[in-house]
Amino acid sequence: MEILEAYDLTGSFRAAAGLVGCDHKTVAYWVRQRELAGGMPTVERSRPAMEAVFAAKIDELVDRSHGQIRADVAHRKLVAIGYLGSERTTRRWVADSKRRWRRKHGRRTRPWIPEPGLWMQWDYGDGPTVEDRATVLFCAWLAWSRFRVVVPLRDKTLPSVVLGLDRALRMFGGVPTYALTDNEKTVSVDHVCGIAVRNPQIVDVGRHYGLTIATCVPADPESKGGSEATVRVAKADLVPTDHNLRPGYRSFAEVEAACEAFMADVNTRPHRSTLEPPLLRLAEEHDRLHRLPRLPHTLCFGETRKVNWQSLISVGGAQYSVPHELIDQRVWARIAGEQLVVIHVDSPGGPREVARHRLTTPGRPSICDEHYPPKPAGALQRRPRGRSDEERAFLGLGDGAEAWLIQAGAAGAQRVRRKMAEAVDLAKLHGIEEVDRALKRCADAGRFGDGDLATILTHQQQAGGELIPFPARSEEHSLQRSTRSWEGLGR
Repeated sequence: MEILEAYDLTGSFRAAAGLVGCDHKTVAYWVRQRELAGGMPTVERSRPAMEAVFAAKIDELVDRSHGQIRADVAHRKLVAIGYLGSERTTRRWVADSKRRWRRKHGRRTRPWIPEPGLWMQWDYGDGPTVEDRATVLFCAWLAWSRFRVVVPLRDKTLPSVVLGLDRALRMFGGVPTYALTDNEKTVSVDHVCGIAVRNPQIVDVGRHYGLTIATCVPADPESKGGSEATVRVAKADLVPTDHNLRPGYRSFAEVEAACEAFMADVNTRPHRSTLEPPLLRLAEEHDRLHRLPRLPHTLCFGETRKVNWQSLISVGGAQYSVPHELIDQRVWARIAGEQLVVIHVDSPGGPREVARHRLTTPGRPSICDEHYPPKPAGALQRRPRGRSDEERAFLGLGDGAEAWLIQAGAAGAQRVRRKMAEAVDLAKLHGIEEVDRALKRCADAGRFGDGDLATILTHQQQAGGELIPFPARSEEHSLQRSTRSWEGLGR
């Protein structure tokens, strides 16, 4: 219609093509079609039909595969029995046959309306790589309030799962009645006649928290779609990709901080289903949640150890470091493969992994520098402190006075107190800055004798030149003459 309107306006094929944005031959074609039809031409596009025998074969293949067969596989089977049509036609008929099959055999489910305090779900997602090691995102979700929790873990072993579950429940502020998850080996050890056989340890964990753990149908993500969506959203935001332009993580603590920021974001904005922030609905759901045990379940955390005053624990006679904030506290240590994992149970947010070391042997302690605060100044780096009025007056001259005192003490200078008093008297005559600069030069040149300070002070005031220090010699240097002068003896 736009082509014909443009042609009626301009009366030229090329002018109409320029207005509409098509080729002038297209304008000529539709003008000719209008003249032949005597009115507005109709567009009829008929697609090739599939022969009845081949259409019936496609329906048979779709039914045999329960609606899962691919169109290219169906096309190869049709060609084998004499089909001469194109693959595009086959794809169209396979898609139509699948739609008919799903309308007849597809799942029909009633929408699930959760009750407050009744269900939670958890699942796992591949987390970011930190220090060349893959991490795991433990994602939990309360069904009624839509409150989400994401906890980074080092692995998916049973102790790590218990750690993530305890932290999630403490963030919920209570325990729901049921927990739905996938059929991991940490939860279901086997399936007999379609019935899941629970892991005895996870059953004991559920009994400790008053939680009934259920599993979904294997390979059926629709039965736990809430946790699947939580994993998908968390991975899209927390795992560095080209889509979110998030930089890589330098430490596991940065991953934990990113998860905290993610939870603060998703739990405070309105959810698209409830139109309310999950944090507000969680406050309403608290009345329906069970009371949380004061102590977490520690069956799988290993053995207890007390952190000594050097921030070390001993396992098997070997020593391992833990963060210095845990001195005199109890931690749990367990061996996982070739590593030692240290868990702090009494942390405010629930049990937390605080250290991980490679196994070592007695006499070779495994120590991480980040577990200790910055090193205090040692004996050689100790700054002088004035204890009397004379000492405070000398140190008040500046950094040069401190450097002079440190170097003079190391060099074994004599009558140091008298020379300090002399420096204070010279400062009254020549100024503090000049004397402090002269003391710094004395320290650099190793000049601590009687009258050296006055000489250098006079030199820098009159000549204004720099003092050339005597070159220091290492212990390898010797003043003994060599025997090279004896090489020509007797020739």
